Amino acid sequence: MAKRVQRGLGRGLGALLGDVVEEAAAQEANQAEPEVPAAPVDEVRMLPIRLIDPNRDQPRRTFDEAALQELADSIRAVGVIQPIIVRPDGERYTIIAGERRYRATRLAGLDEIPAIVRDWDGQRRLEAALIENLQRDDLNPVEEAMGVRQLMDEAGLTQEEAAKRLGKSRPAVANLLRLLTLPDSVLELLKSGKLSAGHARALVTVDRKRQIQLANLTVQQGWSVRQLERICAQPVKPDAPKPRVPRDAQISELEGMARELFGTRVKLDGTTDSGRITLYYYNGDDLQRIWDVLELAKEGH
Repeated sequence: MAKRVQRGLGRGLGALLGDVVEEAAAQEANQAEPEVPAAPVDEVRMLPIRLIDPNRDQPRRTFDEAALQELADSIRAVGVIQPIIVRPDGERYTIIAGERRYRATRLAGLDEIPAIVRDWDGQRRLEAALIENLQRDDLNPVEEAMGVRQLMDEAGLTQEEAAKRLGKSRPAVANLLRLLTLPDSVLELLKSGKLSAGHARALVTVDRKRQIQLANLTVQQGWSVRQLERICAQPVKPDAPKPRVPRDAQISELEGMARELFGTRVKLDGTTDSGRITLYYYNGDDLQRIWDVLELAKEGH
């Protein structure tokens, strides 16, 4: 079986959270050779699940239930191999990274979970949570874009700075953030997986009305990204002008007579068989004049 290669993301989670594997090895080495001074490492504690709260700033908004159940089955069998990272919050703890493992541990029915406690500021917590999700279990494109936007807003980062944090190019981050300009209905299709990130990148190049139309057609017709890109690149044909229907001379004459009679603008739409007459007034005097004319017509004058 091919070895799974993890995506690199700049400094990565190891630089932010520390390498738990190396720390465990260091602990074993310290136990074997106590006379050698050891560098301080984070202590892994067993914390009660009931004292741990999810992170409200967690970039991920949805978790695949089937994948969670699979992880829970594994945890029930062999336990949690990699500790989660938490920060103290009074007498409780808030997750910095590892919410998926936390959820699966609860699902497995365990009362405790191995954890490393770190008192990080908001920027490092958010950055760690985002990078952990990106490395371990892909966010959908909308969640990823929202997470990057949140990181930029809360940490005061430019696109270039955020790109360096995530090990991405600045154009890649810019293209990701452009997805958030799509209409809500298109974003929902993207969240549900009915549209891919490639489809979405093609749609941002067209106007808003076409974005919705082409997104729905892509889902209905099963267009590939290349097909949609070709369609989006095609120039839009302007709507053909409506043919002008010659106006009946009697209608024009009647409109002129009504304008003179009422002393205001009059518009007749239709034919000699059916249509409508519109009288315009612009102040109280205009309305009173129209009223007077109608009263006289009613009295037979």
